[in-house]
Amino acid sequence: MATRPLRSALVTGSSGGLGLAVAESLAAAGFNIVLHGLEEAAAMAPTTAALTARHGIGAVYCQADLADLGAVDRLMQSASDAFGGLDVVVNNAVVRHFAPVEEMSIADWQRSLAVNLTAPLRIIQLALPGMRARDFGRIVNLSSQYGQRGARNRVDYATTKTGVLGLTRTVALETAGTGVTCNAVSPGTLPTPAIYTRIDALAQARGLSRQDAVREYMKERQPSGRFVELADVGATIVFLCGPAARDITGAVIPIDGGWSAG
Repeated sequence: MATRPLRSALVTGSSGGLGLAVAESLAAAGFNIVLHGLEEAAAMAPTTAALTARHGIGAVYCQADLADLGAVDRLMQSASDAFGGLDVVVNNAVVRHFAPVEEMSIADWQRSLAVNLTAPLRIIQLALPGMRARDFGRIVNLSSQYGQRGARNRVDYATTKTGVLGLTRTVALETAGTGVTCNAVSPGTLPTPAIYTRIDALAQARGLSRQDAVREYMKERQPSGRFVELADVGATIVFLCGPAARDITGAVIPIDGGWSAG
């Protein structure tokens, strides 16, 4: 019987930022990669070509709006067809809106629920049969420190990231004793453009250098005083997808410079 030479991984929300860093780490570890995002396919062609050239793996890109369940189903069909099945799913895609509870629009709330919580559930539902059949699967859901505590003006984000933990634990229990695991990774503050926008605003408001503004920003967050590197999150996920992590399931793994210890 023919066997597939490489395992394959879908990373949602991977056209840039953390998702792309995770995909890069998985590609470096020898996984074929399915990237996903909202960008047109032509715009992502250089990225898939670069992944293939650097790591000698297959890489494809699928465009899909995860708020549309039909699009989620089509994404999963395309992702599975690309390499003959999916061995790894990383649910990373996220939307968030900033507003006090009484000002959160129901349309924004519903979109957050759809993208951040319903789409991961549907992706898992569609990935599990193949994983069970092969007796191997790794599901990694991206949560957040705000999945374990409240956050002002972030009711949709905190609620959905909390829900991701319940989803993770339930899937872990229902797949326990098989070759499938399901875990959550909970990063702290990452060096994303959105975070740097806030830090630069802080620097300007207080007359600080960017380096000093980073330290000030971190005071209420990460005791380490520094950003969590995107590549470190990717490396943790690679470990979870390997054989040594077969008995790690239902876990929430913080990568937060000590934030969760306080």
